[in-house]
Amino acid sequence: MNQSSGTVDLVAILRLELNRYSPGEKLPSSRSLVDRHRVSPVTVSRAIATLAAEGLVISRPGAGVYRTAPGRPAAPTGDTSWQEVALSAEPGLPPQRSPDASGVLSALAAAPPEVVDLNNGYLHASLQPERALAAALSRAGRRPGAWERPPIEGLPELRAWFARDIGGTVSTSDVLITAGGQNALTTALRSLVAPGSPVLVESPTYPGVLAVAQAAGLRPVPVPMDADGVRTDRLADAFAATRARAFVCQPVFQNPTATVLSAERRAEVLRIAHEAGAFVIEDDFARRLVHTDAPALPAPLAADDPNGVVVHIRSLTKSTSPSLRVAALSAHGPAFERLRAVQAVDSFFVPRPLQETALQLVGAPAWPQHLRTLGAALRDRRRVLADALNRLLPGLLPDRLPYGGYHFWLRLPDGQDVGALTSAALRAGVAVTPGPGYFTAEPPAPYLRVAYSFAEGPERLIEGAERLHRAFTGPGRPRDIQGPAIPG
Repeated sequence: MNQSSGTVDLVAILRLELNRYSPGEKLPSSRSLVDRHRVSPVTVSRAIATLAAEGLVISRPGAGVYRTAPGRPAAPTGDTSWQEVALSAEPGLPPQRSPDASGVLSALAAAPPEVVDLNNGYLHASLQPERALAAALSRAGRRPGAWERPPIEGLPELRAWFARDIGGTVSTSDVLITAGGQNALTTALRSLVAPGSPVLVESPTYPGVLAVAQAAGLRPVPVPMDADGVRTDRLADAFAATRARAFVCQPVFQNPTATVLSAERRAEVLRIAHEAGAFVIEDDFARRLVHTDAPALPAPLAADDPNGVVVHIRSLTKSTSPSLRVAALSAHGPAFERLRAVQAVDSFFVPRPLQETALQLVGAPAWPQHLRTLGAALRDRRRVLADALNRLLPGLLPDRLPYGGYHFWLRLPDGQDVGALTSAALRAGVAVTPGPGYFTAEPPAPYLRVAYSFAEGPERLIEGAERLHRAFTGPGRPRDIQGPAIPG
């Protein structure tokens, strides 16, 4: 759970103060803690929840918070070495059963409060529609049947909303509700591509795609990109060489390059895939992260696809909260039944209260207002970080800055050791994402991804750029970072 520095500090204080109380003794009231420590009621509530999760206190509604009895000592650790054999000696299965989750785990890692976080791809709490989400959750809980089992495909009203949001040829009956975009990717790849087969991916691409493919026993095959998106000449060559049956792409504000697939190439991608008898898995994760100064976005590939080539993924998570894990997976024809079957076997259905909350959120007047506010905030953050990087680390930003999404893809000077630089940046107090994890093989050049959605505000973005500059050029620059230093 990500916590603010105020919550972390209060938890540390309360842990020490617990020594004053006997097991079963009542702690001061929340109001007393608010007054004593000059923090908000929300901070106190989160701190108490953290201590309760650690087993240090117990909260009794209407009565108060009490110190718990000391826990039993931990049982001695057994010998689990036998598992090394059990997990690797399974004949007849794909050789790569355990995915490389390092990129995913790195993206989900919470930086310490003193570190400027330019790694995290989620929204900072100040950008999340917390009030609208709380109101939606409250309304959802009061709906009749809110805790009953939903249809396997999802609530009809929510499916209909997603179908309208995607547009074009997508109808309600084409939509399957999933537990977030990552779950949708997993379902799509496991449903449409046989184990041991190749799957085409953009290069570079989101590490979660590579991890899902490896977990499904697939072989990711990279297709190069440029400033206009995936190179369709290379895509045609890759289909011909591999006979792959699926291509995974992010046509809008791609992660990590933030490129938008050009109009000319959009039609080419569909034509090439159709001729190859293959699916295009369109991960449209960032469409609702468009900035207010952006031109009109192209329609989804799925909107102009009567032949069922495109399997579309549309998630609410990135534009709301990491915990609103609700997405839509849409497809035409027999592919939908395959997706539905795999989803049902894996997880039965998405919990109804979560679906009801999502439906209440997107149907409220606060929803379009939130998207406008978010678009303006991301635009301002993009400008602040771009100005700071151009001033402190000139030459790293791409020629065309993205007008949506939440990150920059920085091309470093040749010879830079990205791993050493990332470590130096962390020692300087800023977390960034190393580029190698976005490639299926050796990267063609050194890259860093820097995100501007999770830092507390513009001032912290500037501070993050300054700390990154120190990692490149300061006296603490490690000797193992090779290549020319960035001018300061």
